[in-house]
Amino acid sequence: MKTTSYLDTDPLGFYGEFGGAYVPELLRPNVEELDAAFNSYCFTEEFESEFKQLLKDYVGRPTPLYLAGRLSDKYGATIYLKREDLCHTGAHKVNNTVGQILLAKHMGKTNIIAETGAGQHGVATATVCALMGLNCIVYMGEKDIERQAPNVQRMKMLGAEVRPATSGSKTLKDATNEAIRHWINHPDSYYLIGSVVGPHPYPKIVAYFQSVISKEIEKQLLEKTGKTYPDKVIACVGGGSNAAGAFYQFYDNPKVELVAVEAAGLGIDSGKSAATSVLGTPGVLHGSLTLLMQDADGQVTEPHSISAGLDYPGIGPLHAHTIATGRAVSISVTDDEALQAALELSQLEGIIPALESAHALYALTKLELKKEDVIVVNLSGRGDKDMNTYLEKFPNL
Repeated sequence: MKTTSYLDTDPLGFYGEFGGAYVPELLRPNVEELDAAFNSYCFTEEFESEFKQLLKDYVGRPTPLYLAGRLSDKYGATIYLKREDLCHTGAHKVNNTVGQILLAKHMGKTNIIAETGAGQHGVATATVCALMGLNCIVYMGEKDIERQAPNVQRMKMLGAEVRPATSGSKTLKDATNEAIRHWINHPDSYYLIGSVVGPHPYPKIVAYFQSVISKEIEKQLLEKTGKTYPDKVIACVGGGSNAAGAFYQFYDNPKVELVAVEAAGLGIDSGKSAATSVLGTPGVLHGSLTLLMQDADGQVTEPHSISAGLDYPGIGPLHAHTIATGRAVSISVTDDEALQAALELSQLEGIIPALESAHALYALTKLELKKEDVIVVNLSGRGDKDMNTYLEKFPNL
C-alpha cells in the first residue's frame, strides 16, 4: 500500500483542500498538455541527463552548504546556509527555468512568457531563452521595474522584452495578471511560471525542479554531520518556490521542523503587509484555490513588502496546505527586521543577502534554538539587486 505524502496531489491537482486548475476553457488544453508532457518526458533518462548536466555545468551546482560560524556563535546553534545566491543569475530561480525551458523545447514551444517581481525569475527566464534561442517576454510591475532596475537591465541585455504592468499596485500580482492575459490571447505560447503558484500542474512542476536544493542538502549534511536531515529548515515564502525546494525532501520526515517566513511589511495589522498565512482566507488566485489576502467581497487586498519577491497577496497551494495542517509553521518578519538581518549577515559573514532571504534570516531571532540544533537557512538569492534599497535605508554606512 502506497504511503501518502504531503507532495501528493489528487487527480485534480489539489494538496488537501488547496490547488486545482481554475483556468478559462481556452487554456484548459494548455494545462492538460503541460501535465501530460511533464509526466511523460521529465522522468526519462534523456531529460534527467540534460537537466543534470545543465545544473552542473551551466548553473554551477551543487551550491555549497556553508557553516556560518559567527552566526552560529551569536544564536547558539549550528547554522548552515544553503548558498543558492551562488547559482548562475544569483538566485534559486534558474533551477526551475532550466527544467521548464527543456520541457518547453520538448513541446515545440518557441515563444516564452513569464512574470517577475524581484526580477530574478525574469533574469533566469531571459537567460535560458538566450541559451536556447527562444523569444522571451517578461511582465513586471511598474513599481518593481523602478526598485529592481539592475535586473531589468540584465533582462534587456539578455534579449528579453520587459513589459510593464501598470494596473493595481503595479507589483507581482499585476505582472502575473498581465502574463495570464497574454497567455489567453496567445495560447501557443509557453507560460514559464516562476513559483509554486498558478493552476495545476505548475505548483507540482516548479516544486519538483527546485527539489534539487533539498536533495543536495541531504547529501551535504550527511558529509558534514553524519545525518541526512536538519532539525529545522528555514526559507522565505512569497509564492514559495525556494521554500518548496528546500522543504521537498523533508515534508514526510516529522523530525524536521519546516519554517516558512512571510513578509509582515510595516506590521501584521498595519494594512501594509504580505503575511498571507495570517491575514489570508481560502480563495482563487491566478488559477488555484489557495490562501490569499482578500476583503469581505472577495476582492484581492493589496500586499506590501520592501522585498519585491515577497510582495504577493497569496502563497502556493502546497504551502497553504502544509501551514493549514500544521506541518509547516509560519513566521512573519517586518521590513525593518529584514533590513536588520541583511546588515547582520553582511557584517558577520561577509555575505550580502537578497531582501527576500533576509526575511528568512531574521526568523533565527524568533525561534527557540538549542545548542545541539542543526539548522539550514535557504539563502535564496544575493543582494546585488537590493543595493539601492540598502543604501537608502542605511545612509550612514
